Amino acid sequence: MYQWRKFDFFEEKKTKIPDEIEGKIQCCSSGRGRIVLGLQDGTVSLLDRGLQLQYSFPAHSSSVLFLQQLKQRNCLVTVGEDEQMPPQQAAAFLKVFDLDKRQEEGSSASRPECVQILRIFTNQFPEAKITSFSVFEEAPPIIFIALGLDNGCIYCIQGDIARERIKRFKLEVDNARSGKTHSAVTGLGFQVDGQAFQLFAVTPSSVSLFNLQTQTPIGKILDEIGSETASVAMSDRSVGTGKNTFNIYDLKNRLIAHSIAVQEVSHMLCEWGNIVLIMADKSALFIVEKDMESKLDMLFKKNLYTVAINLVQSQQADAVATAEVLRKYGDHLYSKQNYDEAMAQYIHTIGHLEPSYVIQKFLDAQRIYNLTNYLEKLHEKGLASKDHTTLLLNCYTKLKDVEKLNLFIKSEDGVGEHKFDVETAIRVCRAANYHEHAMYVAKKSGRHEWYLKILLEDLDRYDEALQYINSLEPSQAGVTVKEYGKILLEHKPKETIQILMRLCTEEGEPAKRGSSSGTFLSMLPSPVDFLNIFVHHPQSLMEFLEKYTNKVKDSPAQVEIHNTLLELYLSHDLDFPSLSQTGNNENGSLRADRGSRAGAMSRAKSNGRMNSDGVNEEKDRQERHQKGLLLLKRAWPSDQEQPLYDVDLAIILCEMNSFKAGLLFLYEKLKLYKEVIACYMQAHDHEGLIACCKRLGDSGKGGDPSLWADVLKYFGELGEDCSKEKLEQESKLIEEDRIAIEKYQEETAAMRKEIQDLRTNARIFQLSKCTACTFTLDLPAVHFMCMHSFHQRCLGDNEKECPECAPEYRAVLEMKRNLEQNSKDQDLFFQQVKTSKDGFSVIAEYFGKGIISKTSKGPAEALKPTNDYLNGNF
Repeated sequence: MYQWRKFDFFEEKKTKIPDEIEGKIQCCSSGRGRIVLGLQDGTVSLLDRGLQLQYSFPAHSSSVLFLQQLKQRNCLVTVGEDEQMPPQQAAAFLKVFDLDKRQEEGSSASRPECVQILRIFTNQFPEAKITSFSVFEEAPPIIFIALGLDNGCIYCIQGDIARERIKRFKLEVDNARSGKTHSAVTGLGFQVDGQAFQLFAVTPSSVSLFNLQTQTPIGKILDEIGSETASVAMSDRSVGTGKNTFNIYDLKNRLIAHSIAVQEVSHMLCEWGNIVLIMADKSALFIVEKDMESKLDMLFKKNLYTVAINLVQSQQADAVATAEVLRKYGDHLYSKQNYDEAMAQYIHTIGHLEPSYVIQKFLDAQRIYNLTNYLEKLHEKGLASKDHTTLLLNCYTKLKDVEKLNLFIKSEDGVGEHKFDVETAIRVCRAANYHEHAMYVAKKSGRHEWYLKILLEDLDRYDEALQYINSLEPSQAGVTVKEYGKILLEHKPKETIQILMRLCTEEGEPAKRGSSSGTFLSMLPSPVDFLNIFVHHPQSLMEFLEKYTNKVKDSPAQVEIHNTLLELYLSHDLDFPSLSQTGNNENGSLRADRGSRAGAMSRAKSNGRMNSDGVNEEKDRQERHQKGLLLLKRAWPSDQEQPLYDVDLAIILCEMNSFKAGLLFLYEKLKLYKEVIACYMQAHDHEGLIACCKRLGDSGKGGDPSLWADVLKYFGELGEDCSKEKLEQESKLIEEDRIAIEKYQEETAAMRKEIQDLRTNARIFQLSKCTACTFTLDLPAVHFMCMHSFHQRCLGDNEKECPECAPEYRAVLEMKRNLEQNSKDQDLFFQQVKTSKDGFSVIAEYFGKGIISKTSKGPAEALKPTNDYLNGNF
């Protein structure tokens, strides 16, 4: 112990006991923020932290031998002598003072209340000299007091002393039982070790231990070496005193924390985190521990890093402070080029020291093995970043350490526990051509896109990629096909289409089918979702969509699918569809404009290719057009108003690609008959034009008779002999006039019937409001046959004519009067017939206006108004 290293981890502060304390200090104690002194004259003095006197009081009449300040209660236990009768004798007493209760003694002094006095020696416990004293506080108010005697015995008092609910018993050390001399008990100390309650006893020749939990505690000698002086202490901080030197020993770290030469020490206390030495001359010395930073600086200057590490760990310093010491130790070792030991220290700092600090050192030193070790520890503790993963894998690949790479990549707790960044590991392994390792990580972590990227872009293993996609869940397979479908179509088009058919149809999914096929289809991916992968493979797209439409008849996306197929079928060259992918929200004019530009480009492209491709291309185009016409008809059944494709888009496609058959079908389905004949006119197909007019110009069959007028105008502007056609047109007009005459005759008969009904049958008037003022109708009221009703007061002078109908009736009479006046002007009539190219039409016009009639009643009778509709007044 004397060979241990010495350090100055403490510093001294000198002071002295107040002058008010005049007697010899016999004993002392500390606790609850104060120091208590027992004097030879029986006085007890209490000092504060600055060793200033708080107050004193007489505890015993003779002297104070021992005292103890309790920690759990503010009580003081003293052992002293009090004079008895006769006066020359003194007896030892144990007293308990409650320091919270003060008793006034005169005007200037006070003393705490003494709550109990016990006589120590009785008939059962013979009197002896008390050589040591110790108090243990159990659960309040129970205390355990041990008194060591010069005869080797220990008197024990246990219980609530204030209420005198106590028990006494005696212990004997082995020296006392064997009859050896010099067996005075010089030191006592209590210890609680788990459930064990123990008492240590020191004599000049031994150290004994008593287990106080047994029925009859028996001492067990621990050591044959004891102490003759009262220099014994029970403390977690082991202190020793000597005659001229005061040492503080750190037993855990095996060093002397402080050493100082002192004068004669009479008492030693621990309070306020300090050690207080009271000298024989009543001076006092405070031993104050230095802060941790000062201790470490002292050790760092001497390069005692191991001591510093042990010190911070033994004093339970925080992890950051410990890591800082380890870092400095590592830096010291690194400067000595002891890289292995330096890295061992740096590894202990993981979690508290920035990894880049360590990594940079070992990158510069090219110590790749140490760097690899450090990076592995980072990953083991789950503190590695993406960059750390990249660096570690690069270390493995540079070292070509496949075994460690396998251990890192394929360990059971590697990918599953995410001890490294998966994508980083894949990327680094792939860049270093460790494709199998990269694929292993990708597959185990479920990164299907990376697995396929390596198979397709690095290894060209297309069959394996297709098998892997087939093994995935449909949702995952769909995502991967969207990502890598272009590459797969380029090398394995048929197999790729088979996968798409499996994803988009019910193939291989019988367990998932419900009672409703439409509901199940809505849960499947749509072929429209995969159109982008066919951007360079329109032929494969056409095959895929044809297979799909042949198998699935009620797809939710059938309109979009048909639009795409139409564009593929009708395009001049088999190009990827663009118009059908523009979305349904664009207006027709924008789409038509886009279509016209696309058509121009398509035609220009075809003109450049026609000479090279020859007949085969034209044959393929005709076959596609036939498929397109078949789709137009099949997707617009006669029982549906709207087709299962976009009509506007279909018309644009037909116009762009000069597909006459498709245009004629669409225009006729849309009842755009004028556009139909315009197609024949543009093609100069006269026979087809006439046949079309015969089929679509019959109003009796829902046709448009005005088509004949357009056809005649067309032939007239051509300047060719079209007499045959003109006769047919005139016959058509005659037929139209006949139909119009029949219609007017029917309307006239209906009017005459209504007039007869008005003359012969009564009318019921149910109008409840006046037509003029709209207020509720009351008497007197006037009702007209035109079904209007008025208050009599609202009619005024026009009581025989309906104010609402009279203006219209007068206008009709005036028109008729003018026509009849013109009929008398025979010169005007004959002049029009003579000058007109078609005199018959003039005569027909006069008949139509009623100017010429078979019978005439004369002007006066014709102009006479009839008020038969007036029904009189109520």
